[in-house]
Amino acid sequence: MGSPFDVTVAEMRRRTSLKWHTYPDDVLPAFVAEMDAAPLDAVVTAVTGAMLAGDTGYEAGPTSRLGTAYAEAFAGFAARQHGWDVPVDRTRMLPDVMLGIVEVLGVLSSPGDRVVINPPVYPPFRAFVEHAGRQVVTAPLTTEGRLDLDALDRAFADASVYLLCHPHNPTGTLHTRDELRAVGELATRHGVRVVADEIHAPLTVGDEPFVPTTTVIPDAIALHSASKAFNLAGLKAALAVPGPAADDLARLPEIVGHGVSHVASIAHQAAYQHGDAWLDDVRGAIRSNGDLAAATLAEQLPSARWTRPAATYFAWLDVRETPAVAAAGTDPARILLHQGRLAVNSGPTFGAGGDGHVRLNLATSREILTDALARLTTTLAARS
Repeated sequence: MGSPFDVTVAEMRRRTSLKWHTYPDDVLPAFVAEMDAAPLDAVVTAVTGAMLAGDTGYEAGPTSRLGTAYAEAFAGFAARQHGWDVPVDRTRMLPDVMLGIVEVLGVLSSPGDRVVINPPVYPPFRAFVEHAGRQVVTAPLTTEGRLDLDALDRAFADASVYLLCHPHNPTGTLHTRDELRAVGELATRHGVRVVADEIHAPLTVGDEPFVPTTTVIPDAIALHSASKAFNLAGLKAALAVPGPAADDLARLPEIVGHGVSHVASIAHQAAYQHGDAWLDDVRGAIRSNGDLAAATLAEQLPSARWTRPAATYFAWLDVRETPAVAAAGTDPARILLHQGRLAVNSGPTFGAGGDGHVRLNLATSREILTDALARLTTTLAARS
């Protein structure tokens, strides 16, 4: 059986989503978190069946007979993948993870309150928190890419909520049980509530297990979706999962669920119920692509530094010491776009600690990744 990433450039350019239509055709995209993957057959069958049956109405609400179908599908998946007993009846469906975070912030905090984030981190964290009328407080990661407990202790002193990225994007770090326990103790001491974006949880590619935040921090709330692991960003749906001591989801306005797409819910349920083998193949392909990236960088661009991710499909590359960046002193993503015709995510957009870094998407075919790595190493090895 081939890899889900066995796709060609020609096939990808026929798609009309963001990744392959943001730049001209001579630019190779390796940025936004879309996978270059063939879809899971079960999802295609489920969505096609819904369309043929005209099952394109509203998603069932929490009081209906089918209101927990999404949560039940996720609970089965979480039990198999993480050994996690999800409290189905206490979950809430949301339009997507980031909009869900905004709604949860609305329950846990007030306008003007401070929300802590850990840069370098997924750029929408700052944008959505500020859009929600909250102030962003930063507690940067350590130079090793781990949570800095001393920085968190200081940041929590005048904060209401901590927005945790787990697994961490862009570094691919998995927070350990001990780290989560220490975070929970700090949060309790300061009266801070923990909200965890766990959208990349299924994409573990190292030896470390994913530890659900709510199993360690009882009053935390976690948000999940099939969108990243199963490449369903265009079919938006998500789930908020409370810890055993978190009763706040009952206070979410009923209208929050009105934005959930019924067809998206059908797609996500199919992925959670039938996608384990496909996901195993994806994780294997990401590991293999990580091997390719490591070997290529070691041989062609040894001045680039990175730590293999424990999760996600990103390579977070420190390229400050590469010849092109050291000579030009500018954003390496700009150099790669204009000179190498390679589109990667710019490190500074992730906040403090992002200067001189780029995020490279590894979720693609060997052919496309080989081309991307050739453009990256050739461009950054040359003095501009």
